[in-house]
Amino acid sequence: MRPQPNWRGAPRRRPLPAEVSAPRPPRIDPAVLAAEIISAANREHPADAVLRSHLRTHRGLDPSTARAIANHVFNYFRWLRWLPETGDLRARLIETEQLQKRFNSDPNRFSDDEIVRLAVPDWLHEQMEVSPAWARSLQSEPVLWLRAKYSEAERIIDELPDVASLPELPTALRYYGSEDLFRSALFHAGAFELQDLSSQIVGHSCAPKPGETWWDACAGEGGKMLHLSDLMQNKGIIWASDRAAWRLQQLKRRTARAGVFNYRAVPWNGTAKLPTKTRFDGVLVDAPCAGVGTWQRNPHARWTTTAGDVTELSQVQLQLLRNVAPSLKKGGRLIYSVCTLTRAETTEVITQFNASETGFRPVEARHPLTGQTNLETWIWPQDYQSNGMFICAWERIN
Repeated sequence: MRPQPNWRGAPRRRPLPAEVSAPRPPRIDPAVLAAEIISAANREHPADAVLRSHLRTHRGLDPSTARAIANHVFNYFRWLRWLPETGDLRARLIETEQLQKRFNSDPNRFSDDEIVRLAVPDWLHEQMEVSPAWARSLQSEPVLWLRAKYSEAERIIDELPDVASLPELPTALRYYGSEDLFRSALFHAGAFELQDLSSQIVGHSCAPKPGETWWDACAGEGGKMLHLSDLMQNKGIIWASDRAAWRLQQLKRRTARAGVFNYRAVPWNGTAKLPTKTRFDGVLVDAPCAGVGTWQRNPHARWTTTAGDVTELSQVQLQLLRNVAPSLKKGGRLIYSVCTLTRAETTEVITQFNASETGFRPVEARHPLTGQTNLETWIWPQDYQSNGMFICAWERIN
């Protein structure tokens, strides 16, 4: 129990008359609001975005109710193919809740064949091997990972309840609690970021050095760029680009909170016309992808992503790699990462790039958790309780 503040000397306040007391927020049945969210979710309006919008609308919800709503939504899409195609949505929500409890108590109560067949869409089996271990990991509730600044890791462990660090990677912290970390004083002080373990491994695979010049070509809202800056001790320069101006605005807010100043944010739409003539020691292409590696955390995407998306995105990924290639110095490193696991977006992109870009040679990257070095790094959720990720690297040789 946290120590209670000492209110000695504080002015006493008389209670407000009953007729002017602030009204309590109305009680909300989590299943009712979850059903509204599920009904509104579609390909153009992902369930997680609809969920955030509804929770913002109902700001008076207590944390336990908000969690119950989120659990209903994610359980529904996680167990969708176990449900009858028709029926009362609320009854189906209760059934998915029971399915999740059964799975949590003993995942092996569901056979390998059942899990592999029902946990993912049929088209995925043509794009990758769907193992029982991976399919079971998709039905598990996801783990929350934090990334501490190097200078703040010990302080966070001391001051933030319910965290534990990895011995091999002390800045990677697993969070076991239920507190809203976005309200934490440590978060607002920039001491940590919410960042999945697989994304943290991407930063360590880049291994940027203080004083170098890097480009995070698909920076989004800046999660990996913030990590690169910390690894560089805020020295050198990082160019951060994205095609969406609103993401770069969010990036600027995050860098201000984190105290990151060694970067330049510029728009770039992914074409051969680069945002700068700078030559880089390293370029990270964390490319847009089908997101198959995030399907544990985002189960709705299983049913809105298509095989056509995979084919289209694989061509985007290859073109991004080709477009950024001229920006590297001789000896510079090109890192490719995608939070997906399909062949078309991983090994096939690599094969095509190797065939067309003779000025680059594949290089090994060290896995920060195993210590092994490989030309390709595969991060599987069942191994690390994280998102799935694929990483590889090249060096420019001329």
